[in-house]
Amino acid sequence: MSEVQSGEGGAPKRDLLKWVIGAVLLIGVAAVLYVIASASFKPAGALDLNEFKKASLAKLDVPAQPRAAPDTPFTDASGKSVTLADFKGRVVVMNLWATWCAPCKKELPTFGKLQAAYATQPLDVVAITVDKDVDMNLVEAALAGARPLKLYRDPGYKVSWALVPHPEGFPTTVIYDKQGRERARLLGDAEWDSPEARALVEALLREH
Repeated sequence: MSEVQSGEGGAPKRDLLKWVIGAVLLIGVAAVLYVIASASFKPAGALDLNEFKKASLAKLDVPAQPRAAPDTPFTDASGKSVTLADFKGRVVVMNLWATWCAPCKKELPTFGKLQAAYATQPLDVVAITVDKDVDMNLVEAALAGARPLKLYRDPGYKVSWALVPHPEGFPTTVIYDKQGRERARLLGDAEWDSPEARALVEALLREH
């Protein structure tokens, strides 16, 4: 008699245990699905570029919040007025440089290689020189070794002064996403055709 009573009392316990295990499994599956969904639907700008602060990009500065691009005009090779807004929808690597700046001339060819590597992608390397008219022969010679970079000019330093915060020197490189927002900045020269530089660019190219 006692054996029959023990068996009958154990059934509810086993049912309760099965229910608890099932509930735990369901919660676990729901948690995993939530993590996957969260990663898949990150809003634009959620990408943390700090992971690229290494090797040649060790000096990369990543603002806590994306910054608006200045609307200050500069000129292209034909003298036409251009603003960064004209490049919206594309990743922009803007470089401020001058021929009297040795680090500027050192890194310029690496920008050319970066542009060439992504010739079919929505990426523009916008190298803006602050040189005066009298030094245009030097500018053209420097760009000849950095093809396929195009000529952009700002001899009045207007773009430099419009940036917030103002650059502390040259070269200064500012990286904008497809929405035209500043996502990173680097003061000084770097190897812009390096694996980490390409990885940063590709991360921004993947963003919508």
